[in-house]
Amino acid sequence: MRLIFAGTPSAAVPSLQALIDGPHDVVQVVTRPPAPAGRRRTLTPSPVQRAAQQAALPVLTTARLGAEATERLTALQADLGVVVAYGALVRTPLLTAPRLGWLNLHFSLLPRWRGAAPVQRAVLAGDTESGVSVFRLEQGLDTGPLVATRAVPIGEAETAGELLDRLADIGAEVLRDAVDALAAGTAILTPQRGAPTLAPKLTAADGRIDWTLPADAVLARIRGATPEPGAVTDAVVPAAVVAGGAGVRLKVLRAAPVPASAAPGTSSIASEAPSDGAPLAPGAVLLRAGRVLAGTGSNPIELLTVQPAGRTGMPAAAWLRGLAAVPVLR
Repeated sequence: MRLIFAGTPSAAVPSLQALIDGPHDVVQVVTRPPAPAGRRRTLTPSPVQRAAQQAALPVLTTARLGAEATERLTALQADLGVVVAYGALVRTPLLTAPRLGWLNLHFSLLPRWRGAAPVQRAVLAGDTESGVSVFRLEQGLDTGPLVATRAVPIGEAETAGELLDRLADIGAEVLRDAVDALAAGTAILTPQRGAPTLAPKLTAADGRIDWTLPADAVLARIRGATPEPGAVTDAVVPAAVVAGGAGVRLKVLRAAPVPASAAPGTSSIASEAPSDGAPLAPGAVLLRAGRVLAGTGSNPIELLTVQPAGRTGMPAAAWLRGLAAVPVLR
């Protein structure tokens, strides 16, 4: 078949490569225009554009599929369009221009987590299972009938970024098989069933850590917001806490649960280090046996890797030892 492929981020590259390596002909790649990246905000082509150029495929860079792009793509007389995280809507008449319409690879088990951030929302919600869905694109938001799905367990310590990388590879296989089935006429389209949930794009506020929440919710926030928008908190020295002063921004890159050995409480940091599971006040910090513990609304958690403002990631113990006073996280 003659295929149009639309995608932008690195998560879409495995799918593009799988289609390039298959029996079909990718006649056009569509991606969003180069975007500023790095400290110097240098215009940088998308990962999909770079992969397409390496394969000597024609590339159309556009932020929206308007009239001009629709006319150009319709003229290709493609059999099928494929979308993987392109970042803009495919509307009629382009939606019906390819002979077999469009397939979309989505990184969730639809109808759960329809929208722009399905992987992040799944981890934030504490889901234990995710997956990929290939469905036929229609006007609604991720509402089309399913061609193929595959469920994937979410690792207990897996961040949203790590899960997305894994789903990108798995999804490429599922998408390739779905395209082949559609070409062979053996694909079976099944309506989505169950109550949908929505996955809007995360904002900076979604990465703000609330230390009064239970430990499992705090850990889910850290994992779900990593790497973007980042799980952040403010490290405030005790004197500033009393005076109502501000703290220094701190990004928590990785954390781990601490086994509970006592009932939750709200006690302050004791003069003698408590056992690992003893309660700390929410946001209280303690260095014990080389481990950095932080209090939550239930059990403490262990901070493993952090990133102070303007610096690179580092072990949490090294960060804490470099401070003049033990901070409180807020």
